Amino acid sequence: MNREKRSGMPEWQALKNHAQKINGLHLCELFAADPIRGSRFAAEGAGIYLDYSRNQITSETMELLQALARACRLGKEIARLFAGEKINETENRPVLHWALRDFSGLPVMVDGQDVMPRVRQVRERMAAAAGRIRARGWLGCSGKPLSHVVNLGIGGSDLGPRMAYKALRFYAQRDLHFHFVSNLDPGHLAETLRPLPPEETLFIIASKTFTTQETMANAAAARSWLMEHYQDPIALRAHFAAVTANPAAAHDFGIAAENIFEFWEWVGGRYSLLSAVGLPLMMAVGPERFEELRRGFWEMDSHFRDAAFTANLPVLLALLGIWQAGFMGRSTHAVLPYDQYLERFPAYLQQLEMESNGKDVDRNGEEVDYPTGPVLWGEPGTNGQHAFYQLLHQGTPAVSCDFIGLRRSLNPFRDHHEQLLANMIAQGQALAFGRDREELEREGVPATQLPFRVFSGNRPSNTILADELNPSTLGRLIALYEHKVFVQGVIWNIFSFDQWGVELGKKLANRILPRLKGQAAPGSDEDSSTRALIDYVSAVKREQ
Repeated sequence: MNREKRSGMPEWQALKNHAQKINGLHLCELFAADPIRGSRFAAEGAGIYLDYSRNQITSETMELLQALARACRLGKEIARLFAGEKINETENRPVLHWALRDFSGLPVMVDGQDVMPRVRQVRERMAAAAGRIRARGWLGCSGKPLSHVVNLGIGGSDLGPRMAYKALRFYAQRDLHFHFVSNLDPGHLAETLRPLPPEETLFIIASKTFTTQETMANAAAARSWLMEHYQDPIALRAHFAAVTANPAAAHDFGIAAENIFEFWEWVGGRYSLLSAVGLPLMMAVGPERFEELRRGFWEMDSHFRDAAFTANLPVLLALLGIWQAGFMGRSTHAVLPYDQYLERFPAYLQQLEMESNGKDVDRNGEEVDYPTGPVLWGEPGTNGQHAFYQLLHQGTPAVSCDFIGLRRSLNPFRDHHEQLLANMIAQGQALAFGRDREELEREGVPATQLPFRVFSGNRPSNTILADELNPSTLGRLIALYEHKVFVQGVIWNIFSFDQWGVELGKKLANRILPRLKGQAAPGSDEDSSTRALIDYVSAVKREQ
């Protein structure tokens, strides 16, 4: 293991010194000095076009970033990922989400066994289940076809299928209805179930361990709701399915063996969309479209594995992100898809990036002395333009952006799509070049308004384009960001595939719960704030 801190590497120091020079340059100057900058700093691969010219970079910047990647032995780490090595070292697991979309036909070994036959077997069972419900052949206890599917999960078991279902809604079977419940707040499940007919509802419980607090609480409530209608526990066999690595617990819950779909420890939750976690998506769009999605992932995987770093889209996005966060002081990043179908894509990426690279300790167990994963957020355009773009243009926080657009609309109407793309391109242009006082004066803007209407510009963005939003395109986009996150973890020297930071809150909640229920006395280590909050909440029960 390399004990050297990244910030001590000569390549890191070279970038730090270079950033001081770049900080004084404006994008207006950079574009004026290079008439073909827009094509010079662009790349295309696996059906995705990336324009990264609107970053404060020069050719020297990119050469220094590439040198850092090589010094961090990125090529070797990519090879280790695709060789199935146990790169999730803190949990002693391989990272094999890529095997779920592997089209090579080669074996993928885990502890001496080829996992691919099991992967194919589960996918075949998923296809059979999807075919049955799409053909209206999955019947409830009353003999009616099940037409409402409620996915009970949280984190990757919710964000992935929910995002992908919304993204591919255009391709979904319209007489089937899909609902996603994740929040422990009982209102989420209650409002979802209120209009649903129990005799036509299928629940899919998605939990790797089958112990996830939020998911299992909702599963218990869903079971009670169904039992109010049927009374007989045998109804669970027709109306419940499970996606889990703990089939025994699913069986104990009352789920029939044929409705339990395997999920493996070597697939992280936020990378699990193409595992059985994607069952509701396959039911919605069909096995053929699901295969197109897998193919899109595989095409980006192949590009990432094979392309030179200078033309490698995930590597380029990762290096630009490291440049912005680590050397230009931009601790927040907005993802702005100009397509309504991608409305949940920023939320999906929040988990992917922030759970993976929100780490303050490097692989040596030492505190990092440089920024790692930025805060990621976003909304679809043009809605965001009427909400938070004011801050992007004239606010004091330094925000970098990814604009995502499609060249063709799935729902063409008059010139709506051209208007949409015009807005997207214009926003990147405005962020980059701004509007100076002289231009405003030439337009006759009153002197009293000049300070308020100046846009400083020099605010960086990437623009990502694809032809249209089909399953293959969605797969490529997701894989693009997955591999970007991996590359950044390598260069920051952090472990991207664990998430120990989510454990402490769960542990403390389990201590607090008995106090809220009046089943335990205050602990000797209970701080005064926690004690006061528990007492205030508990007072409601005493008042009832």
